[in-house]
Order: sequence, then structure tokens, then C-alpha cells
Amino acid sequence: MCKKPTLVILAAGMGSRYGGLKQMDSFTPEGDTIIDFSLYDAIQAGFGKVVFIIRKSFEKEFKEIFNKKLQGKIEVEYIFQELDNVPEKYKNKERVKPWGTGHALLMTKDVVKENFAIINADDFYSKQAFDVIAEQLRNTDKNSYDFSMVAYSLKNTVSENGYVSRGECTVDDNNFLTDVTERTRIEKIDGILKSENEKEEMIPINENTTVSMNFWGFTPKCFEFGGELFLEFLESNKENLKAEFYLPLIVNKMLQSKKASVKVLESDAKWFGVTYSDDKLKAQKEINKLKINGVYPTKLWD
Repeated sequence: MCKKPTLVILAAGMGSRYGGLKQMDSFTPEGDTIIDFSLYDAIQAGFGKVVFIIRKSFEKEFKEIFNKKLQGKIEVEYIFQELDNVPEKYKNKERVKPWGTGHALLMTKDVVKENFAIINADDFYSKQAFDVIAEQLRNTDKNSYDFSMVAYSLKNTVSENGYVSRGECTVDDNNFLTDVTERTRIEKIDGILKSENEKEEMIPINENTTVSMNFWGFTPKCFEFGGELFLEFLESNKENLKAEFYLPLIVNKMLQSKKASVKVLESDAKWFGVTYSDDKLKAQKEINKLKINGVYPTKLWD
């Protein structure tokens, strides 16, 4: 049994499709963000520390929202993902977006020493999902290469208001991940779910496809992968100002090493999130329903 796991939250995104910093947007009359529910669920599930990956440009505002709520409830640490967190020769003043979720993970290497879960800031994963992964992390040797993920069904993770990015997963008969491919454009067109392939063609994709919502469970051994891969990525994308280094690239590197495995955890968890501003109303209704039904208290942090 290892010590309490850590929760890493990917909160450095710019929210370009949402039209603002959705990680700090309020979704209830009480001022709750989406992250608040992940934090509440994580604390209830037994996580002992949270590491926020943010940008320095909104550090003050972000800390004002979360520090007071979490004081005395969970250990808190902040890591910054900046455009200049790359070797000098790859810095480009014209770039405006962060380097992606894989780069964000690599930024936490010096502060994450326990088994940990990593999540997106703008996704609601549900209490059950946190319970499932917390138990897995507590019972995993921190010196092992035994990783995990909570998976979702594609049909339950799409937006009615535009395209979404999802990690398309291939899972074997024993519920272990064999491959994950980042699909940067999945959307419903004329009632049919379609995904953009490598030729930029929109082709049908099964609505029951298993997808990753970036809810991964790792041991500190995961940091052995990704560093070299990121340098190769930077070299290949020197002129591409929008290229992002996604977490699935690192996960596939782990799988290809034959040292690591990723257990796909079963969960009936209900997911919702906000990619577009028009997604907010649905998220607010879902959260209100959960509070009315007593899944969450009206005031989370009292």
C-alpha cells in the first residue's frame, strides 16, 4: 500500500474555443468551478495533494479562487507551464498556445513523488471515477510500471456545439490498453459521429469507441518516458506554431517499451464538460441536478 495519491490538474489551457479561461469560470450560484467538483471528489476518495499546472499570467486570480477553499483540506502545489519551458533553440515569440498535455505532464517531474492521477480542468469526471482510480493507485507499487486510466464511451463525451478532441483507445480482452491515438476533431455531422483522419478526411467513428478523457493513473516511473520524445517532437515541429505534444504520445511510448502496462478501469461514471461557451448551460443543469439529489452539498467547502 502506498501513501495517499496526488492529483495533477491540467489547467494551463487558453480556452480558445470556449472564449475565455473556463478553468476559473463559475457554474453555480455558490461560485463553484468545474475543478471544485473534481477536488471535492478527490479529497473524499483519499487524495492527499493537488498539483495545479497553470500559466503565470493568471496565477494571482487562480490562487485567489482556490487557496482559501482548500486550506486545511489538501496539500496544494503550483507548477507553471510556459511557452519558454523548452530549449532555447525552440523558443518562438510568435507562438501563443501552451505546448500541450504531454509537455504539462513533464513539468511536474520534480514535485510529484507519489502515485498520481492526472485530469483536465474543464471536465466533470464524477465521484465514482475518482473512487475507482484512487483505489487502483493506493494498491499499486510506486516503483512499478503499472499504469491505469478511467475510460469513457465516445457517445457520452461529445459536444452538441462543435468538434472535440479525444484519445481513441484500443483495448485488449484483458482490459489493458494497447494503443491510444489523439483524435483532434470528432463531431456529429448529419446525425453521424465522424473523426478526422491523417488525410484530414472526416470518416465515421463508432459511437461506442472507448476514449480517454485524460484521466490517467501513473506511478513516478512514468517520467522515464517523454523527455526524449518531446525533443524529437520539437525538432519535427519547429515551424508549426500550433503543434501540441499530447499525453497519448507519451502513453504509446510507454506501451511500446514493453515495460509498462495501462489497465483500463471500468466505470459507469457520467461525464460532462465544457469545450464551447454554449456547453455551459447543460453543465450548469447537470450540476444543479446533482446538488438537488444530494450527491454534493449546496456549499461544497463549508
